[in-house]
Amino acid sequence: MVNCQECTERQAKIKTSKDGHPRCVECFNQWFEEDVHKTILETKIFNSGERIGIGVSGGKDSTVLAEVLNKLNKKYSYGLELVLLCVDEGIEGYRDDSIKEVLKTEINLSLPLKIISYKQLYGWTMDEIVAKIGRKNNCTFCGVFRRQALDRAALNMKVLKLATGHNADDGAETILMNILRGDLGRLQRGGINFNNNNEEDDELLPRVKPLKYSFEKDIVMYAHFNKLNYFCTECIYSPNAYRMNARSFIKELERIRPRAILDIVRSGEQFKLRANVTEQILSKCAQCGYITSQKYCKACLLLYGLNNDDPTVGIARKSKWLAKLDMETERSKSAKNGEELNLNNTTNLAIENNNCGSTYGCGCKNKFNDF
Repeated sequence: MVNCQECTERQAKIKTSKDGHPRCVECFNQWFEEDVHKTILETKIFNSGERIGIGVSGGKDSTVLAEVLNKLNKKYSYGLELVLLCVDEGIEGYRDDSIKEVLKTEINLSLPLKIISYKQLYGWTMDEIVAKIGRKNNCTFCGVFRRQALDRAALNMKVLKLATGHNADDGAETILMNILRGDLGRLQRGGINFNNNNEEDDELLPRVKPLKYSFEKDIVMYAHFNKLNYFCTECIYSPNAYRMNARSFIKELERIRPRAILDIVRSGEQFKLRANVTEQILSKCAQCGYITSQKYCKACLLLYGLNNDDPTVGIARKSKWLAKLDMETERSKSAKNGEELNLNNTTNLAIENNNCGSTYGCGCKNKFNDF
């Protein structure tokens, strides 16, 4: 049997993925926590007194993030006020079960929790969206809605930054996906963003990722050794996601060279666009005010398509629907300025019921108030 390389006394229980050293449970836990602490200090992602929202899903990454960040905040006196934020996409047999684990984390850590749902914000559950559009583009809808829902929940809880459980494996996958898609803008922003606290191109609040240099395998073992409750079932709608292709390729690379994951992440930090490459200019969505590089944010386009029986609107940006949305947006602005509103009965009913000023019948009640 091999002894722990740190204490040299206890029997090693794990060979860590990041550095390959054999460690006992006690030394591994300490090493993992100190490694995250080192990342936080080196990247300066927090300032004392900040209110930080931790995105939790009930999965291993976010559960470990909440546990470790709560410990480090107390141990090193970060001076952070931590709150838990959870998005309920409305996936029966998946998200409802994972939220049970989120509730356990809330109790175990004694941290405030805010749960916000797609149904509450958009008038649709993910199950209803898939029933409407099928499984071809469902991850596009879910990803866009989820990012915006997290932002709105964070603003509702008055947090300054969002801490997410993205790990080194996730970062390598994202960088590879952007390379395969030839997405120069996201390569530039993604490299910076994955490792710092700047804003995403389609997000309101800065994202910070304390686990960005932590390997997925080490995170799993930390959860196991500390007997943390987490939900480990993959989303029932994700098997066909484009990310799965990148994930499979990354795993093959890792078999050949274990540090390949971290090498890709470190390389991603160095991406810079040439001076002659034009970056997208960010502005506010003409419909809801959310940050976007287009006239309308992706969420508004997707939602508009859903409510007008053409889910491809947000995917293909069809000109006829964009023109109609332009017209309805102008009418809505005119109504707010006291001018006569001349819309069809369905839209009038939507505005009366919603109280958010939207013209596409989204079903929400709080988009421009609490969320």
